[in-house]
Amino acid sequence: MNLENLRTVYDNQGPFATVYLEGRSPAADAEKQVRLRWDELRENLANAGAADEILRHLDGTLIVEDITEVQTDGRTVVANAAGVVLDEHWDAAVGTGDAAHYGEVPELGAYVREGCRLVDMVLVIASQEGATIRELRASPQHEAQQQDESLISGDNDEDIHAPRQGALSHNQIRRRADEIVKDNARAVADHVDEIVRAREPDLVVVAGEVQGRTAVKAELSTRVTELLEETDQGGTDDDAAEEALYDALKSLASDRVQAKQTEHTENFSYSKAHDLAVEGADKVSQAAQRGAVATVLLNYDVGADGEGAILADAVLSSADVGLIDGDVADGIAAILRYDAATALAD
Repeated sequence: MNLENLRTVYDNQGPFATVYLEGRSPAADAEKQVRLRWDELRENLANAGAADEILRHLDGTLIVEDITEVQTDGRTVVANAAGVVLDEHWDAAVGTGDAAHYGEVPELGAYVREGCRLVDMVLVIASQEGATIRELRASPQHEAQQQDESLISGDNDEDIHAPRQGALSHNQIRRRADEIVKDNARAVADHVDEIVRAREPDLVVVAGEVQGRTAVKAELSTRVTELLEETDQGGTDDDAAEEALYDALKSLASDRVQAKQTEHTENFSYSKAHDLAVEGADKVSQAAQRGAVATVLLNYDVGADGEGAILADAVLSSADVGLIDGDVADGIAAILRYDAATALAD
């Protein structure tokens, strides 16, 4: 996960209040539930020393007109005296309940950890007539969140299934139908290429009917093919087909996250053997403060003491972050930009 998008958060002046509101099932009394949950967190923040102006900024962000959405989606919010500096409409601490923190830096370990589990996808549901293209985020823990949808087809309105009346031979009709399918697939591939250039997703997933998938895959650029995954599960015919399709996407997201985690673990082992890695909160913090960290590695599930400050230093020195599945001291490690002896020298 690239942390650069968080730089604007850390560029602000502390202290900060960080609020994690868990996503829960919608209910008729959603407003009452959210208010009660926020009241408890608000009191905790006030007791920790959060100023009234910070709490008022959070009031305006969490107690809104469409409060059912707050209940169902969850929220991750960071505010300082000047206003809200981060407002994410998703549950970044799945299964851990509500939480609030107050300190000189935002406590974004859970948010970053969950961000590492998110997979940006372009989903192409192909047919011979074209495709439905969805831009979305999926993860092993979350339901896929759709961000945009396009319906793409070629410029030709001819029926690719029914023979036309007239003197054309069967072979001519078949060739013409194949040309139309190819034109439609090319239009889809061109649109996907535009999305990939603009969005830089982690995966492009082709689904839908076999003939449509085959035609679209044949037209995809090399750039897109390098990101390509395919599924024969589900479709858009009904709710059951949609559910099967999104289950397949969640499985692909899980595979992708696991592969990245394995890659980070192997890179850490290699770097450690060459004196280019450290582990433990103290050493990682010292290296991060000196701008020596290339990638911070967090435990997949459990937060480390002091990781909020470490992530702040990492963001401000343009480091990356990833998850690791091996046992490391204090649940945190780092791959360095240069040797550990220099990074930790007094």
